Amino acid sequence: MNAIVREPKASISRRAQQLADRIEQGAADLAAFAETLSEEEWKQPVSATDRRSMGVVVHHVAVVYPIEIDLARAIASGEAVTHVTWEVVVELNAQHAKEQAGVTKEASLELLRKNSRDAAERVRAFTDDELDQAAPFSLSYGASVTAQFVIEDHALRHSWHHLARIRKAVGR
Repeated sequence: MNAIVREPKASISRRAQQLADRIEQGAADLAAFAETLSEEEWKQPVSATDRRSMGVVVHHVAVVYPIEIDLARAIASGEAVTHVTWEVVVELNAQHAKEQAGVTKEASLELLRKNSRDAAERVRAFTDDELDQAAPFSLSYGASVTAQFVIEDHALRHSWHHLARIRKAVGR
């Protein structure tokens, strides 16, 4: 009988592991705080300038994790990202807000937990060389940035950014 020989699994980059852990922590903190929101607060706009409800914003964070990791993956492969502009982001956010106006807390939190876990797992697959790879990135105004920067500035920071805005809106 021939034994199946499996290659040992490559070890996870320490940096990739730390980035993934931080993504999960940010999502967990956002979810924990969102769980404390009353139904009235869930439906309340985040601010005078961002009229999206807090619930829509939590759902938004969840929905964009796969996109944010895809962008980082493109940069990691040396591919310039030129098609994603701040104007496109504004349009997508507005469309999302319309489509998800009645989103429930349960659905949003479930998606937030799932997509953040999936994003973290995908980040754990990055090698140090991939994290260090740089390419032009339209959301950074065409600057050549690293895949690690894209992960940190988007998938990782996003939950923290919106958590701070939601906390401010409810005064706690």
